[in-house]
Amino acid sequence: MQKSLLWLLLFTSVNLSANQWQSEHFPTFESNEKQHYRAYAELKKGNYPFKFSFNQQCFQPQTTLKLNQTISLVPCNDSAEFTRLFRDGKYHIEIDMRSGMPTAKLTVEATKSANELVQTCPKWDAKPLEIDVSSLFKDGEIVRDFYSGNTAKVQNGKVTMMPLANSGGLLLLEPLQVMSSDPIFRWKNATIYFVLTDRFYNGDTSNDNSYGRKKDGKDEIGTFHGGDLKGLTQKLDYLQQLGVNAIWISSPLEQIHGWVGGGEKGDFPHYAYHGYYHQDWTKIDANMGSEDDLKTFIDQAHQRGIRVIFDIVMNHTGYATLADMQQYGFGALHLKGDEIEKTLGKNWTDWTPKVGQNWHSFNKLINFSDKVAWQRWWGKAWIRSDIGDYDSPKFDDLKMSLASLPDIKTENEQAVELPEFFATKTDTQATFRENAKVRDYLIGWLSDWVEKYGVDGFRVDTAKHVEKSTWLALKQSAEKALEKWQKSNPKGSFGDKFWMAGEAWGHGVHSSDYYMNGFDAMINFSFQDQAKDALGCFAKIAPTYQQMSEKLKDINVLSYISSHDTRLFFHEDSQNSLAKQKIAGSLLMLAPGAVQIYYGDESGRKFGATGSDPIQGTRSDMNWQDLEQNADNQTLVKHWQILAKFRQNHTAVGQGEQKILEINKYFAFTRQNEQDKVMVVWAGNL
Repeated sequence: MQKSLLWLLLFTSVNLSANQWQSEHFPTFESNEKQHYRAYAELKKGNYPFKFSFNQQCFQPQTTLKLNQTISLVPCNDSAEFTRLFRDGKYHIEIDMRSGMPTAKLTVEATKSANELVQTCPKWDAKPLEIDVSSLFKDGEIVRDFYSGNTAKVQNGKVTMMPLANSGGLLLLEPLQVMSSDPIFRWKNATIYFVLTDRFYNGDTSNDNSYGRKKDGKDEIGTFHGGDLKGLTQKLDYLQQLGVNAIWISSPLEQIHGWVGGGEKGDFPHYAYHGYYHQDWTKIDANMGSEDDLKTFIDQAHQRGIRVIFDIVMNHTGYATLADMQQYGFGALHLKGDEIEKTLGKNWTDWTPKVGQNWHSFNKLINFSDKVAWQRWWGKAWIRSDIGDYDSPKFDDLKMSLASLPDIKTENEQAVELPEFFATKTDTQATFRENAKVRDYLIGWLSDWVEKYGVDGFRVDTAKHVEKSTWLALKQSAEKALEKWQKSNPKGSFGDKFWMAGEAWGHGVHSSDYYMNGFDAMINFSFQDQAKDALGCFAKIAPTYQQMSEKLKDINVLSYISSHDTRLFFHEDSQNSLAKQKIAGSLLMLAPGAVQIYYGDESGRKFGATGSDPIQGTRSDMNWQDLEQNADNQTLVKHWQILAKFRQNHTAVGQGEQKILEINKYFAFTRQNEQDKVMVVWAGNL
């Protein structure tokens, strides 16, 4: 997400540069990308009251810094949280402003043995490899390379095999007789495809401009592009062939109808095409289709062995837009009488910037101080916002306002009525719930979709900005809802328990109390940079894989190389190199734990139009035309298909115990899970 109003006041009034963050203990900060800062220092063991300054503002960790964990920074106060360092070392501090508020992550340089695990990158002479497989396969056993289909007999503990030309030097070794012809699904071994539905495939052009939404006639950076549930359904065969066994879709629930200003410069109209600006949790957004379309999509996905995960939001609602203010009669304008139609026209959403204005300028027309008029919106019992007499947002994680979005009071212990504007929203399915708190409504609304249609899991947006007890309550409710659906639909059911993964900005591969509060996995924010570091030499991922394998015995994470909130991997790191794109695919698909393919990772989707918001470029349209016409894109997809199907066939890939066998002559490791066993070999760089 983006910055809150409170942080905007502090940060966006100046031009960001590499040296604006300062600290007594970390004197020099550097930045390789906007809003992401790093510094190094040799520190002695002891207690440190870490404080940081930015633009003459003082910040400190909200809680004690812990190694390898991301902690929010808040304005300094009289008390200081001391961080204890248990050994001398070279420490690394990372300050990240991309999440909506600044966060800090403290790490210490790896030990010498781990740091020097890869002394030199293996070199390959393009000849067959003689590989020691004695730790996994017996003499006389037939070993198959899944990538090429070639086989070899183990003799004296070794096999000699030649990587397929298109493999990038990979051998994916398995026993000739695989344990089961039917792949066994485990969430720890899942291959999840994350798709922004609007940018994927347009299956029904009749709903492209629902609620009076329009194209901007320019770069279409923040407008709806037409992707919908019917489009997803039409591409399920593609996903099945890719080897995907779960699909995470952007929220299909009803979003705000109008636009807000996009980017720091307000240089484009920004609609809620991404699904994070909710207006009604009980309705399918008309741009996505209908409930029948949703049912068909989920049923068809289940028939292909693909679970369906909803992206869900409980932290905030969508903004107030001119379109919704006019339609539902909430809020107030500074304009009076005839001024309204002269300035806004008959349809307020048709407003466009005049000379000297931008798409943010519409806010100047709105009277945000009118207390009575804004109570006709969500009401102060439901949200906090710098509007009317609503309670103002705070600086802490639970009560802050991300990107100035109205913060939902999920912590409120008082029973509430429905928001007032729902009374004028004739198509809502929201009804009054006796003695229900705000969180009870949201939990009920989200669980209803599970019970009606068999949604298999949730990816939880902005998890750290809602109290964990609420997430646990959601998980328990959704579990019961899925059980009810499964009893009514035994033929369409996988029989799995409901699954929930969380986004807590900066969370890596470590245990946390999220796992005790409803979450089965957390998104792994560390892997994207770790993969980038190994892009020139696949073997450099060795210490990352080893640490992940050891730490994931009791927990699960969801790793990615591209995302809608960070960067598109192939834009910055390997856009014009098919070989590097293949390595990137190998790095992700062979990672321990669950993995997330961001739509187009597998096909070389290019960075799109972005304006003054660089994140928008990560959300370009799926490149179907490239897949039809470009041989390199087709070759890349084939590579991902093989890797995904190898994962699908072997639970050992995601949840097996790893052992590194060789790292200098070639890179080789094994993974074993119960009776399943595989060996991965990378020949090296040519």
